[in-house]
Formats: sequence, C-alpha cells, structure tokens
Amino acid sequence: MRRKTSLVLLALAVFFAALSPLLRWYAFPRLAKIPANQYQDMVLEAKDATLVDYGSMTAKKVSKVTIVQTLKGNVEASEKIEKTAGRDVVVWDGLSYVVGPDGKMVSRIPERYIFDAHTQDPVHATGEMVDGDPVRREGIEFKWPFLTEKRDYEYFDAQARTSAPIHYEGTRNFRGLDVYYFEQTIPWTKVPFPKTMPVQGITPESIARTGTTRWYTTVRKFWVEPVTGAPVYGEEQHKEELRGGTLLGDRDKVTVFAGDVKMREDYIRHTVDLVKSNRTLVLLMTSYLPWGFLALGVLLLALALLLEARGRRPAPVTAEEPEPVTA
Repeated sequence: MRRKTSLVLLALAVFFAALSPLLRWYAFPRLAKIPANQYQDMVLEAKDATLVDYGSMTAKKVSKVTIVQTLKGNVEASEKIEKTAGRDVVVWDGLSYVVGPDGKMVSRIPERYIFDAHTQDPVHATGEMVDGDPVRREGIEFKWPFLTEKRDYEYFDAQARTSAPIHYEGTRNFRGLDVYYFEQTIPWTKVPFPKTMPVQGITPESIARTGTTRWYTTVRKFWVEPVTGAPVYGEEQHKEELRGGTLLGDRDKVTVFAGDVKMREDYIRHTVDLVKSNRTLVLLMTSYLPWGFLALGVLLLALALLLEARGRRPAPVTAEEPEPVTA
C-alpha cells in the first residue's frame, strides 16, 4: 500500500515540477494579452498655461487647458488584420481632444494604433495613421510590454510622426507601487498643422500659403508599473510655436501652447487601483503559481521518498516465548 502511495506522490511531484516552467515560459506569453475590445479614457490638464488667440494671433495666459485622450478597441479591424498577420492583433482608435478654459476646441488629433496583443510590438497594416497621415510606427506607444525591463525603449511621437529613445531613469515608488521612471526629450521639431483647426475658414493649406510653420518640443515623463507594463502616471512639459511667414506680421514667432500637462487626480487614483488588480493576475502566472508548483513538487517528492524508505525498512524480529513444560 505504501509503495502505491509513494508512486502516486512521485507522479504528482513530476507533474507539478514540470508545470512550473511550462506555466511561466509557455502559457504566460500566450495567455497574457491586451483584449481587442478594450476601451479607456484619460483626462490631463495644464494649469496656468499659455494659449494662442487666433483672432489677434497673440499668446495669452489661461487658467487651464484640458486634454481628453480616448483609446477604443476596434474588434472588427483587428479580426481582419489577424487573418493576414497570423497573430493576435489589437487595433486602437485613439483621439486626443484639447479644449480651452471656455470649453471650445483647441485641437483634435485622431490616431489608429495597431500592435501585437502579447508583446505590444507595432503591426504594420493598412489604416495605421495619425490625423489621417499614414505612418509606420517603430517601438511602443501608450503601453509598455508586460514585464518591462530596466532599459531604454523606442517610443513613437505622434506630433513628429517619428520614434525616438525614451530613457530608463531609475526605480521609484508611486502611491505604494514600485515603478520604472522613463523620460524622453523631443527637441524643437517642425511638425504638421492639425487637419481640424479651431477657427472656421483657417486650414493647414491656407496657413502653409503664408509661409508660417508649426514647431514643437516636449519633455515626456512616464511612471510605469513593470509587471503589467501600464503607465500609472504621466506628464509632459509641452511647447508649440508658429514661426515665420506673413501670418505673424513682423514677429518671428508666437507661442501656440505652453504648459505642464499632468494627469487629473481622479484618473490617477483609478489607474493605480486598476493596475494593482491586473498586477496580481500577471504575478499569478509569472511568479506565484510557478514557484508554488515547484515548491509543491519538491514537497511531494520528499514525501514519496520518505514513504518508499519506510516501506523498504525490514520489520523488527520478535523473540518467541517458549511453551511451558508440563508434567
């Protein structure tokens, strides 16, 4: 009976020991992915910012500029791309909508971002664009990969339509989470005008005829939770200018927008709570369960060996008592 039990325990020990690396290195890369139908929004604010008045073409101080960013999963488009890509694909239709303190639109920039659901690597397909302009992304945008590493990444800048390194600057603590801090500086770069302008009758084409150009620079900062690869906080020191041309008269340049753009407090709290929940799920597959299964396998192996050793131990010999002698 003991031998049968030890064989069963040995089989279970081998099963759990083999399941440990299988779960971490085979199952996790295939099961952990961004859902194709995910929807998320984010509100950022730049308080005491500078904003251009297109009526007088002068820069003015305003109390607040609000940026609403939405990312909506396009399931139909992702399924169509998956047929030719041969892998799980996510298509995010994004919109960055900027409004001034009076609630009127300042700019409106749509995007389509196509990427691998597991690795977050860009997938190049028809429809990849920023503000209607076809682009070919290199590197990441919006989200880091699961199990983010302590290294630099290529990060796509939607304004400049190009990718540049975003540098790992160390580990920090943010609201109880250990996060990786990344920073990217985009130097002054000539960028396209938005297709949708805030003043009726003014178009990118009409501005281009005046010889005036649009320039942009930013310092982009992200605090990224490394297990999920999700930014829990971000901000930008953002500046835009109009330069040259007859539109500005005798001035060389005019500030279009300048401000320190930060996530709104309620969205910070919501993001941190969401990331903490998702972090536990990822850790189950990458750490808790693999190490737990390995420890269980070792324990079962020890029990199997103990039972086998006890089963092989010879039984103690007992001396028989002599029968009494009768007359």
